[in-house]
Amino acid sequence: MNPTLKTHFIPREMPYDGTQLKSLFAYMGEGLMGDSLVAWIGACDVSFEHMVDGEDLLQQSPIRGARMLHFVMEIFGADLREMTARQRLFSALVGEVLREGLLGSAREALAAQLRRSGDDLYVGEGKLSISIATVSPVSGLIHFAMNVTNEGTPVKTASLEDLGLDARVMADKILAAFAQEDDGLRQAQMKVRWVR
Repeated sequence: MNPTLKTHFIPREMPYDGTQLKSLFAYMGEGLMGDSLVAWIGACDVSFEHMVDGEDLLQQSPIRGARMLHFVMEIFGADLREMTARQRLFSALVGEVLREGLLGSAREALAAQLRRSGDDLYVGEGKLSISIATVSPVSGLIHFAMNVTNEGTPVKTASLEDLGLDARVMADKILAAFAQEDDGLRQAQMKVRWVR
């Protein structure tokens, strides 16, 4: 039987400081062995010691926020090229889920301002998300997070609060949507004939 992506929402609030972006984070902390995607809510403050993005390091750009919705993905055997592709797919899918959440709401007009640039999401000029992809010796890893509020951020941001969207509800929808997407990727690989 082919492995599938395991998902889990961690119900306790905990901060993200960059040390969670490591192999076996979901297995050692939550018992999820294999490819996984976990989410939780908490503050964000990444020290330069644990910063993975070389551009942020060169610019000495702080990465922090008082309350964010975090996702950490681990895919075993994946290289960096696959993980950067998954990172952008994940960002695009999150954008779709958020737009669906805005439909029929009092803030539906904000859906038109929601856009993706590379692996980041924006609402107008406000940066909604942060993201990084990297690899360990055994797996590919992604951290993706969205501002729940705009408090404590070092740049102009947008937040789920601005959109009127509940972080926990969005987390559950995103986890389910990406698990379905991942299953679709696996099925697409298994249904094709090889060519000579």
